Amino acid sequence: MKPVIALCALSLLAACAPAPEPTDTAPRPVLVTQPASSQALREVYSGEVRARYEPALGFRVPGKITRLRVDVGDSVRAGQPLAELSDDDFLLQRKAAEARLAAARADRDLAQSELERFQPLLGRQVISQSQYDAVESRSRAAEAVLEQAQADVRVARNQAGYATLRADQDGVIAARQAEEGQVVSAGQVVFVLATEGEREVRIHVPENDVARVKVQQPVEVSLWTRPEARYPAHVRQVAPVADRASRTYELRIALDQAVPGIEVGQSARVFLSSQREGGTMTVPLSALSAERDQPFVWRVTPEQVLEQVFVAVGPYLDDRVPVLSGLAADDWIVAAGGHLLVAGQAVRAVDRNNRTVTPGHGE
Repeated sequence: MKPVIALCALSLLAACAPAPEPTDTAPRPVLVTQPASSQALREVYSGEVRARYEPALGFRVPGKITRLRVDVGDSVRAGQPLAELSDDDFLLQRKAAEARLAAARADRDLAQSELERFQPLLGRQVISQSQYDAVESRSRAAEAVLEQAQADVRVARNQAGYATLRADQDGVIAARQAEEGQVVSAGQVVFVLATEGEREVRIHVPENDVARVKVQQPVEVSLWTRPEARYPAHVRQVAPVADRASRTYELRIALDQAVPGIEVGQSARVFLSSQREGGTMTVPLSALSAERDQPFVWRVTPEQVLEQVFVAVGPYLDDRVPVLSGLAADDWIVAAGGHLLVAGQAVRAVDRNNRTVTPGHGE
């Protein structure tokens, strides 16, 4: 009976003992690469297709908007009504001006008839020269008042016409900055019109890179709808001052040829080649990770162990990232899969041909 009890006790002790640790401690294989050095870098900036000319449209008179006839994205033709103001006051002003015109015309006619009666009297010396001069002066004054009244009528009629905002040329409504029922002042922007004709791409460049960009510098443009096509273009304009909020400079990129199907508002990418003194190391975009918004890469030591290296980077390129500090040209870094790794982890570094790499011995 005692052997049975002892056997049961050993079984209970074995069940309570911790599980043995796995014996598989083989280093994890990782794909590695070395930073590439290049003086000529192609930086990629996202932008938006815009019209070369985008006039702001507003009423020439103040008033309350009673109707908006178009909205953003609508195509319009020259002379097409876009918005209307309440014209009650303008109609009253026009009627008042027309009434003053009628009164001025009656005064002019009376003054002229009086002058015609005084002319023969002056010839017969029935009246003095001073009396005739006074009548003639009143006639000229009545004529001037009439001309002023006629001008006032034309202005009043124009004011009534200005209550309707019209497109001055063909284009597309790019922005709307007012609503129905809103009271606007003369000249206040209601719509922004993207005119027909030339198209350009507008991008924003950080202030530490704008010094390397020159007007007329050749670039390439691709549309997000056609990423495989590249269109020649050039830098048409560099903003003289930075945007107060983003601290970036606006660049206007003019296309060198007509691009079929390009529309205002489309997303585009601009490939801008810049020359950097002394060359700049770049690493694959897939090699970059981040911790608390600080970019880092995994470097493989000569002992085949991972270490986390924080780096300073420049503007992202198409598929690579410039590294401004933190790496040496002969370092080996993990090219992809950094989110699965930890510092101090043992690895086996291999290149793209699955050959084992020994850091510290070159490529």
